[in-house]
Amino acid sequence: MKALRNLLLLAFAALVVSACASTTLTNAWFDPSYSGGPMRKILVVGVGGTLDTRRTLEDIFAQKLSATGTQGIPGYQFLPDDARRNEPGWNAGVAASGADGVLVVRLLGVDTRTQVYTTMVPGPGFYYGAYPGMWGPAMVPVPEVSQYQVAHVETTLFDTKSHRVVWGGTSQTFNPTTVRQETPAFADLIIGQLQARGVVLGSKP
Repeated sequence: MKALRNLLLLAFAALVVSACASTTLTNAWFDPSYSGGPMRKILVVGVGGTLDTRRTLEDIFAQKLSATGTQGIPGYQFLPDDARRNEPGWNAGVAASGADGVLVVRLLGVDTRTQVYTTMVPGPGFYYGAYPGMWGPAMVPVPEVSQYQVAHVETTLFDTKSHRVVWGGTSQTFNPTTVRQETPAFADLIIGQLQARGVVLGSKP
C-alpha cells in the first residue's frame, strides 16, 4: 500500500512539473502608428546573464527569425560588451549591422514559488460482502508541497530609423531549464506575435 501511495505521489508531482514547463506571454503592446511594414533584418540583443548565455540566445533567436524570411543577426557580431555600455558604441554597432530593427531580450528575474496541493491515496480499509470495493480501501487526502521557478523576460523591438518602440512584451517561463533548451519555444512565441502584427515576414509558426 505504501509503495502504491508513493507511486501516485510521484506521478502527480511529475504532472505538475510538466504542466509548469512552458512559456506564456503575460503582457504585450504594439505601436498602432507603425507603418513601416515587415522588417527584413533584425539585430537580436540579449541583456543579462553570462556572455555564453547571451550568445546562445542571440544565435538561436536569430536562426529562428531567419527561418521565417526576416534575417536575424546575433547581436554580438556588431555589439561587443564594451559597445553595449555606451550610446555612441551602441549606435555605431547598430548602424554597421544595417538592421531595420533591434530586438532586445532582457531577463528581469527568476522567482521561486511554493505550491501546496492535496492528492487522494488509498488508506487502510477492507473488502466485505458481495460488493468488493464498496467499503474499502478508503481514500485519504495527503498534503504535498512543491517548489517551482518562474523566469520573467522583457522583449522590446525598436525601429532603427525612428528609435521608437514598435512592439514590447513580457513573458513568463515556468520551471526554466537552460537557455539553449528554452529559447526555441520562447522565440517561436515572440516571432508569432510579431508576425501577427505584420512586423516581420513569414506566417505564424
